[in-house]
Amino acid sequence: MTGMRGLSVFISDIRNCQNKEAERLRVDKELGNIRTCFKNEKVLTPYKKKKYVWKMLYIHMLGYDVDFGHMEAVSLISAPKYPEKQVGYIVTSCLLNENHDFLKLAINTVRNDIIGRNETFQCLALTLVGNIGGRDFAESLAPDVQRLLISSSCRPLVRKKAALCLLRLFRKNPDAINVDGWADRMTQLLDERDLGVLTSSTSLLVALVSNNHEAYSSCLPKCVKILERLARNQDVPQEYTYYGIPSPWLQVKAMRALQYFPTIEDPSTRKSLFEVLQRILMGTDVVKNVNKNNASHAVLFEALSLVIHLDAEKEMMSQCVALLGKFISVREPNIRYLGLENMTRMLMVTDVQDVIKKHQSQIITSLKDPDISIRRRALDLLYGMCDVSNAKDIVEELLQYLSTAEFSMREELSLKAAILAEKFAPDLSWYVDVILQLIDKAGDFVSDDIWFRVVQFVTNNEDLQPYAASKAREYLDKIAIHETMVKVSAYILGEYGHLLARQPGCSASELFNILHEKLPTVSTPTIPILLSTYAKLLMHTQPRDPELEKKVWAVFKKYESCIDVEIQQRAVEYFELSKKGAAFMDVLAEMPKFPERQSSLIKKAEVVEDTADQSAIKLRAQQQPSNALVLADPQPVSGAPPPLKIPNQEPQAAARSISQPNGTSSNIDPQAPSPDLLSDLLGPLAIEAPPGVASTEQHGPTGTEGVPDEVGGSAIVPVGEQTNSVEVIGNIAERFHALCLKDSGVLYEDPYIQIGIKAEWRGHHGRLVLFLGNKSTNPLTSVQALILPPAHLKLELSPVPDTIPPRAQVQSPLEVMNIRPSRDVAVLDFSYKLNTILVGAKLRIPAVLNKFLQPLQLTSEEFFPQWRALSGPPLKLQEVVRGVRPLALPEMANLFNSFRVTICPGLDPNPNNLVASTTFYSESTGAMLCLARIETDPADRTQLRMTVGSGDPTLTFELKEFIKEQLIAIPMGSRALVPAAAAPPPPPVAQPPSPAALADDPGAMLAGLL
Repeated sequence: MTGMRGLSVFISDIRNCQNKEAERLRVDKELGNIRTCFKNEKVLTPYKKKKYVWKMLYIHMLGYDVDFGHMEAVSLISAPKYPEKQVGYIVTSCLLNENHDFLKLAINTVRNDIIGRNETFQCLALTLVGNIGGRDFAESLAPDVQRLLISSSCRPLVRKKAALCLLRLFRKNPDAINVDGWADRMTQLLDERDLGVLTSSTSLLVALVSNNHEAYSSCLPKCVKILERLARNQDVPQEYTYYGIPSPWLQVKAMRALQYFPTIEDPSTRKSLFEVLQRILMGTDVVKNVNKNNASHAVLFEALSLVIHLDAEKEMMSQCVALLGKFISVREPNIRYLGLENMTRMLMVTDVQDVIKKHQSQIITSLKDPDISIRRRALDLLYGMCDVSNAKDIVEELLQYLSTAEFSMREELSLKAAILAEKFAPDLSWYVDVILQLIDKAGDFVSDDIWFRVVQFVTNNEDLQPYAASKAREYLDKIAIHETMVKVSAYILGEYGHLLARQPGCSASELFNILHEKLPTVSTPTIPILLSTYAKLLMHTQPRDPELEKKVWAVFKKYESCIDVEIQQRAVEYFELSKKGAAFMDVLAEMPKFPERQSSLIKKAEVVEDTADQSAIKLRAQQQPSNALVLADPQPVSGAPPPLKIPNQEPQAAARSISQPNGTSSNIDPQAPSPDLLSDLLGPLAIEAPPGVASTEQHGPTGTEGVPDEVGGSAIVPVGEQTNSVEVIGNIAERFHALCLKDSGVLYEDPYIQIGIKAEWRGHHGRLVLFLGNKSTNPLTSVQALILPPAHLKLELSPVPDTIPPRAQVQSPLEVMNIRPSRDVAVLDFSYKLNTILVGAKLRIPAVLNKFLQPLQLTSEEFFPQWRALSGPPLKLQEVVRGVRPLALPEMANLFNSFRVTICPGLDPNPNNLVASTTFYSESTGAMLCLARIETDPADRTQLRMTVGSGDPTLTFELKEFIKEQLIAIPMGSRALVPAAAAPPPPPVAQPPSPAALADDPGAMLAGLL
């Protein structure tokens, strides 16, 4: 740029602009001048072209769009002189991406520079290819780049760039690069004496062995030789020595490559490697120079990872732990963090757990560090190192820390403390104390699973019941207690409060009074538990207490007219049951013991966000539980009654059914799958309405958009003179779900008519065509079609003819416009008459949320800034989804692509996760970018964690729910429903097709689909 006065003046003008508007005006003026000059090719000298292209690049760097002049930049690549060629390569690599069409014009020129003899031009070309990448470059230029890399006549500078260029091409398009038989080549490259070429070649090796380590096993001893050479500082030039450390980057890359190989069989190679690792461990310490610390610790922590990978001897492992123990006590926060992180990873080696315990006090100190990331790592480490010997100390520290911990950590902290207390409790009373303290200190962050679990233990251990009731009574004396404490105390005192009858302040009347004081402060879901407790207290009062009975009955009468069905039903039934006298005691008998179940807390802990290799959660989940807390064997419940029926069932049986806190029958089939713990504790009572009375609850599953599956499902009803039903061909709900994922198919079919759909979608607009085909030899009369639109859609359906002639087909276009995000569904109210049979159906129209999505694939540079900008709820929502049919990751990726959410491969470092993006269109939001991350559990494919984000809270929620419904809706016994590309419709049929031919092929009747 030296001597370009026009460019210097332009940059000076931009810097002197007083505001953004002035800058924009100056940029627009300059872009106009450049456009005019580019059009006048006669006066466009190479010098002027170079100057204007530099200006374009500067404007691009300022953040303005440069939508012209790309051809001029590309054309400079073919210039014979270095100044113009340099400008062409630099500006092209900055302005154009790998998919730009203009790059195809430059492939031959770039190849000529690569295979030429001018080393400067070779370096420029390799830099361009390495920066842009792309499949076209990979397929056309990779062989030439490979030849440069292994050429003995090229200078090291060119070979180094060739290695890095090949690495970029392989990372972007591994299938386009032919690396078959490259093991011998890589082995030769690792003998290179020039450290620049060796470092670049080792970077390439790391990528190759991560893809197929078996093919490069011959490179393993070479990597060890490189480490020996560097450790002994043999033949290492001064320019590759960083603060006295021989090429730390090469050491890290060599050790990382070794971690992709499973084992080292050769004893001499293994011995040599451990000698190098021993020297690294012994020679690394914390110094005042930050840069030297960074370099030496990068090598050290990579060496620690390699030691863990190789499962070294216990002596070396202990040495590593001792070294990390020094690091977690230094003042530098980054070093403390890395020390805690690697010590957590060391827990994967069980032999060193006792050594790590020696640093327990320092780890607990780190739990109070000002840096939250260090506190999180300390929490992980304490959780991982806990066992029976130190459980009490660690849990007590966690409880103390709970009062001052950030809100963002309290839920995870409570969960981990509850798990440790459950697994390693020395006795059951201590476990109850811990859980009640958790609820008292952090009730908002204690999930229902935790207090469900303590209820299980108390119910299944008779010796624990008086103690638990006494502790629950103590907490009720506090002026303000959390609602969760009210729940657990009410349940325990209702079941076992009579065991405290002889203690002062623990009579049934006193327990009722203190519990009833909490009633005005609780939410609606807690009231049913309190009503059950009142009934239990009344039942346990013998002889009967008229005053208590009067108070309890008054509460029941008060809630007999409650708007909440669950509360109303309990109040009515308890009031009636309490009048049964002695039978009341038998009906509300004590809760039976729960069947032994695996704790859901551990499963919940596994989905806590953390990196898999440094978290001890999975390690702790895999360890054998302590014998301290083993649920008693479930006792069979003989003569357990059937579910509650009103009013036909006997009151005694009905009341026994509701003696469970969740209102379900106590007859539990141990073989039947049941939700974890007491997840249904507050579930509604099972109601069977009496004959002639409509139930207030909606039975049956709901459809994808919140409309019951009976709409468009089994609710096809004949109406009119004849009462015989019309048999529907196929499953209407399955047809609807299939059309949610594809744009053409059969919506409904019976023996007389077939209704098909063909759709086109563009932005927030859609056009559907309904094809109504008469399959019978008689005309269909009184044909009516009415659209019942949801609030978020505008729909216009063209009139449908009143009569459809025999063997004929009519079309009815339907225009759709999406106003705002919603999963509600439009319904087609359709009816026709054949002779004396009048048939009507309500069919869901597949104008659903995913139809207004446009696939969009993002790179990491585009995805992560947008992801980080979505700070949290309500723009970014996260949920653990259970009950998913196990799918392999490719099947799940195909499913996402089928509903227009594009998987972006390679963005998540965890191979078990998927990252996706799409664009949603509606009139209110415009084009809105949506991002998603799916984290799967390889050990349990029936659950996953889903995070969805967008710039609109409603869209985020609706899209999250839609994806969840799609994942859960896949039948457990079938493959994922991923439609293939729609085949073109066949020509019109002259003869009536067979029912088999019409079953699944809309084209058989819909010959004129768009």
